[in-house]
Amino acid sequence: SAPPSCPHWATEAPFHNRTLKAGAHIQEVIDSYYFMRNDPQDSGEDGLQGFMDGVHRFTCYSSFRELSSLVYGDQTSNSCIVSSIEFDKDNAFVAVAGVAKKIKVFNYSTVINSTGFTNHFPVQEMVCTAKLSSLSYNPYFKSTLASSDYEGCVCVWDTHTGTKVSRLQEHEKRVWSVVYSPSDPNLFASGSDDCSVKLWRPTQSHSCFSFPTPGNVCTVKFHPSNHYFLAYGSADHVVHYVDLRNTKESLASLRGHKKAVSYVQFISPTELVSASTDSELRLWDLNSKFCTRVYRGHVNERNFVGLSVTPHYISCGSENNSFYVYNKHISKPMLKYTFNLRSLLEPTSTENGEDHTNFVSSVCWKKNSNIILAANSQGLMKVLQMC
Repeated sequence: SAPPSCPHWATEAPFHNRTLKAGAHIQEVIDSYYFMRNDPQDSGEDGLQGFMDGVHRFTCYSSFRELSSLVYGDQTSNSCIVSSIEFDKDNAFVAVAGVAKKIKVFNYSTVINSTGFTNHFPVQEMVCTAKLSSLSYNPYFKSTLASSDYEGCVCVWDTHTGTKVSRLQEHEKRVWSVVYSPSDPNLFASGSDDCSVKLWRPTQSHSCFSFPTPGNVCTVKFHPSNHYFLAYGSADHVVHYVDLRNTKESLASLRGHKKAVSYVQFISPTELVSASTDSELRLWDLNSKFCTRVYRGHVNERNFVGLSVTPHYISCGSENNSFYVYNKHISKPMLKYTFNLRSLLEPTSTENGEDHTNFVSSVCWKKNSNIILAANSQGLMKVLQMC
């Protein structure tokens, strides 16, 4: 059968370039072929089509095109780490938060239609009392945004007016992650260093449910279509997948990481990706409860570096001031982008072409596109398009 075409928003790389790229990663391509052919779920023509689709998407892009740049925080400050980047439900606005204790909301169209290093002014800026760790936009109510911070607080904001709707203070330690359920806009969850996950409703001033966890919780994520299912990553090196109707027994305890699990993301209803400070990403099949692929190439041993996924691509930051893009079917990176500015005025000093002082701290795909936003520990942000 004919190879699949790229998505409508993609610009296909020249055939010669794609052939060279496939040849440079021939062993990974072969491994992917045998894996799919040996997988009972992907056997037969469907498996071959899946393999062809994976190779096509892997070779479809060869570089990045910079669309715009942004700055978070005060350039005179050393505390500009961006911890979270989130698009609203329509991709119209993008919210940015970090250790500068501010949430900035930018009009994406305004940012993208300007050129060069423009000093973009946010359409809204909310000042917080603590360093921020995570953001999550409501999937239904466009201007509703949840945040979590280092003082154990979860807040809900109206980004249209720039006002704080509620402040929820029940966690006893730092809250690393907050997330809305994609299938229930009136439910969100938080995970904390106090070894607990809490569930919240916007109409209640206290949590509607809470359960203890085996270790510090670094990340929480709802199943994309079932609000009873939730995954969380923990300092115990395990990805826990639970049914909220019975949290005493996990649906799955996914073991394989050698250090704390810093992020989890659902790449499909039956698969999730996890990131850890062991410098690995892992793809898990929730039906078999096995790890089906390990991604290596980035550097992550100390910091939260971000994780974002599409149905076909996975991106994460790295502790060499770069971020990486992996194809779901290939274990090695398909693209890498390195920040080459230390500040607006001073070029980065590097060794062997890599900056090990700064790191990429957050990444976020624009939904249904080949555009990604990335930010580093100096508060520099890039809007990039794969090409």
